[in-house]
Amino acid sequence: MMKRTHFFAYLSRMKYIRRWGLMRNTRTENIQEHSLEVAIIAHALAIIRNRLYGGNLNPERVMVLAAFHEISEVITGDLATPIKYFNPEIKNAYSGIEQVARERLFNMLPPELQPDYADVILEKSPDDADHWKVVKAADKLCAYLKCLEELKAGNREFEKAEMSIRKQLEAMDQPEVAYFMEVFLPSYRLTLDELN
Repeated sequence: MMKRTHFFAYLSRMKYIRRWGLMRNTRTENIQEHSLEVAIIAHALAIIRNRLYGGNLNPERVMVLAAFHEISEVITGDLATPIKYFNPEIKNAYSGIEQVARERLFNMLPPELQPDYADVILEKSPDDADHWKVVKAADKLCAYLKCLEELKAGNREFEKAEMSIRKQLEAMDQPEVAYFMEVFLPSYRLTLDELN
C-alpha cells in the first residue's frame, strides 16, 4: 500500500489565505487566485522578452514557478509588506521561515515525485535566476493591478501603494515590464462597457 500524503490538500488551502491583510479591500484576494494571475502575466512577460527583446526564457517554466511562488504561505500565512520589510532582520527571518515551510511541503511529497518538484518548491536552481526575475516582476505587476482595481472601485486606501508600486515597476530594468505597462495596463482602468 502506498503512503498517503497531505501535499495537495495543503496546496488546496491557498484559497483561504487572504492578501492585503492590513488594508480595507472592496474585494478580497487570496493567494490561489493571485498565483494564477501572476502565472498568466509571467508567461506573457517571458514571451514578450523572447519575441521582442532577444530573450531565451522558457515561458512554461516561468508559468510553473509563478503558480508555486506563494505556496509557503499555506503554512506561514501572508505577512503584510510593511511588516515583512520593516527592517533587514525581519525580512531575513521571514525568508528563513518561508524556506522552512517550503521544505516541509516538499518533504510531504512521495520520494519518487520529489525530483520533479525540487527546483519548483525549493527555488534552488541557478538555471532559474532569469525565470524568477520575471516571476518577481509579474508579482509586482499583479500588486499594481490590485491597486488599480481598488482605486477604480473608489477605495482610496490603495493610493500610496499604487504610487509606490508604480515607481518600483518603472525603475525595473526589464523591457518586457515597460512593454506590458504601455500596451496592456491602460485597459485595466476601463469598465466592461469600455472594453467592449
